[in-house]
Amino acid sequence: MTDRTDEQQTPVTTDPSSSPETARFFGLWAVFRRDPHPAPVPDGAPAAAEVVAELGETVRAIYDVSGLRADADVLVWLVGDSAEGLQAALRALRRSRELAPLLPTWNTLGVHRDAEFSRDHAPAFARGLAPKDWLTVYPFVRSYEWYILPAAERGQMLGEHGRMGREFPQVQSNTVASFALGDYEWILALEADDVTDLVDLMRHLRATEARRHVREEVPFFTGRRITPDELTEVLS
Repeated sequence: MTDRTDEQQTPVTTDPSSSPETARFFGLWAVFRRDPHPAPVPDGAPAAAEVVAELGETVRAIYDVSGLRADADVLVWLVGDSAEGLQAALRALRRSRELAPLLPTWNTLGVHRDAEFSRDHAPAFARGLAPKDWLTVYPFVRSYEWYILPAAERGQMLGEHGRMGREFPQVQSNTVASFALGDYEWILALEADDVTDLVDLMRHLRATEARRHVREEVPFFTGRRITPDELTEVLS
């Protein structure tokens, strides 16, 4: 897992010559909650910190989402260049001492494709930007009419949305496509060092025309980035 700094890091890809324009970047978010009647953890189960160390940059971050919702305690964010690689990484984490007793609440997978409003709008994680201290992740689905609107009309609304979003440069955006990968069209993960920046940005973007064409945008999962060693405290 990336350490708690804001220094830039190398994009996650097996090919060092790849760029956000040519490489494939997948993101997987998995939310867990405590089980009121947990099964015993198998003897010899590794500590989460050991698994995270083995997975390296595949684990972008782990978050404490407890207290913000009744059905969530921990969120894991994985990144990589293949869906099957992230599936394997998640299985490895779920076998760890800390995560093995937990129940899954929500999972979603997305892949970087051309964004609706800009072909060069790559996710922060694909551009090698380090994670910030707070994350909010949520899905969204456009209205039935959205994709058959004239391109110029959609472009105008998205341009307004983009300009308003740029008023919050301290917030990192990660938008990935999830068509056919689950129940949603897009997954958006926003990162900031101050959680109130996430609150203010989301409130600010309510006043856009594109907002009229959002059919679904829940659930939200928000949490503070933690180290694997903090999992015991979060789950106690």
